[in-house]
Amino acid sequence: MPVTADIAATYRGPGKVMRRLLSMGQREDRALAFVMAFCVVAFIAQMPLLARKAHLEGVELNMLLGGALLGTVIILPLLLYILSFVSFVVARLFGSKPTAYAARLALFWSLLASTPLMLLHGLVAGMIGPGTAMSIVGALWAAVFLWFWLSNLIEAGKVIEVGKEPA
Repeated sequence: MPVTADIAATYRGPGKVMRRLLSMGQREDRALAFVMAFCVVAFIAQMPLLARKAHLEGVELNMLLGGALLGTVIILPLLLYILSFVSFVVARLFGSKPTAYAARLALFWSLLASTPLMLLHGLVAGMIGPGTAMSIVGALWAAVFLWFWLSNLIEAGKVIEVGKEPA
């Protein structure tokens, strides 16, 4: 299934998509592709706001874009790997039994699946600017991301072995 179809299916039922992704077997290249795709889209989502800021404050757009690129495409993936490990440990403390790979995939897929709302947030931030609309869209993105992440982490805890369907 194409990634875009999986993203749309995640909005209908995140657990089902996560179960299917885990049944495809452990593939670190897939997890890395998900997190890097998210980071690139996160960078793109920041562009309208950065362009607005450069125009209104009279600062160099290239400098703002360079800093955002460094932060989102170079540093953010490393932080997300750390966060996925922390979520793995916390899930284990609460009695769930996800593998480290399943915990990574749960976080990375949740982030990638929530990117349509992140792009909307970027457009609102750039076109309308700070205010109620930006806050509402940001809260909606955060709520959807958390829903996806928790659902996927719960589903990851049900999988006995990556590459096989749960019982």
